[in-house]
Amino acid sequence: MNRAVYLDYNSGAPVRPEVAAAMVESLAEPGNPSSVHAYGRAARARVEAARRQLAGLVGADPAGIVFTSGGTEANALALRGSGRSRLLVSSIEHPSVLDAAAEAERVPVTPDGLIDLVALDTLLAANTRPALVSLMLANNETGIVQPVAEAARIIHAHGAWLHCDAAQAMGRIRVSLGQLGADILTVSGHKMGGPAGAGALILAESGRTLAPILLGGGQERRRRAGTENVAGIVGLGAAAQLAGDDLAAADTTCGVRALRDRLEQDALRLVPDAVVIGADAPRLPNTSCLVLPGVEGRTQVMALDLAGVAVSAGAACSSGKVAPSHVLAAMGLEERVKGSAIRISLGWSSRPEDVDAFLVAWADLARHKGLKVSEAA
Repeated sequence: MNRAVYLDYNSGAPVRPEVAAAMVESLAEPGNPSSVHAYGRAARARVEAARRQLAGLVGADPAGIVFTSGGTEANALALRGSGRSRLLVSSIEHPSVLDAAAEAERVPVTPDGLIDLVALDTLLAANTRPALVSLMLANNETGIVQPVAEAARIIHAHGAWLHCDAAQAMGRIRVSLGQLGADILTVSGHKMGGPAGAGALILAESGRTLAPILLGGGQERRRRAGTENVAGIVGLGAAAQLAGDDLAAADTTCGVRALRDRLEQDALRLVPDAVVIGADAPRLPNTSCLVLPGVEGRTQVMALDLAGVAVSAGAACSSGKVAPSHVLAAMGLEERVKGSAIRISLGWSSRPEDVDAFLVAWADLARHKGLKVSEAA
């Protein structure tokens, strides 16, 4: 269904036209990448070209890239396939990490939503077993960017490995595998204008062994069995190339940030009681976690949907569950705040009029709920 205004890029960005075109072209060609005939070799060439495109975006060795069915599978492969006997995860990770490592030790965050580095150091020092720490680069609900490089130095000082889920950050900020210090990185195609169902796990050391969680074939250097999704991989590669081009053009990313900043400034002007979560923390340029006190997040989502504006009240993977945000709870926010938050996320096709439409609909909702709304609204 087409939406008049789509402001839910963190759930899934619209597929970019260039990506769709590359995928359609790929779908028109037969061939299994494991076949040795000409059609198979052509399919293999398309897969390897995409591998190089993705490697170029993060400064990785193409041989260290394992294509998966998306970020969820990549996270599961990192957590279950690392061979480390001890797992630690930050308390604000995506459900695909928390649920894949239910037994993991939780590392708390500070009230500003950043990992508690002192607690991380203390936890790692308490046990010398080989450990893997999973820390996302940017939170999917708040957009808060974590101090991954600083955490990596602590983690490596204890002989542990770092897995970084960078799904939400890809294409929105520069991501360098080397600068982050991550040993393993998760990427998801549909967060950056690529197709859903295509992702990757990227290993800083291309020869590092992973125990596969899918068996039955020697694909992806025996790290992930199953015939490669050629069209999806081609789309992921094309999206990575476009994301790199956008990041190189400062006006593109600055434009998204300017839209987000105007949205927040006008929202706070219109509804003085509103709150922006993480406003003083480093954040993605496209994400706003906005609180309308006393109005449930899901109520806001439904009202805005009826007005033709699509936003979300948290992780899309959990949106069908009636439960408070574990991210906002981990930050220690009071009940009335964490239950009244929505997430607005912009991207490559967002326009100023999209922000205008959101502000009108949101102010109308606030007025209907009896909140003080500026006369200028």
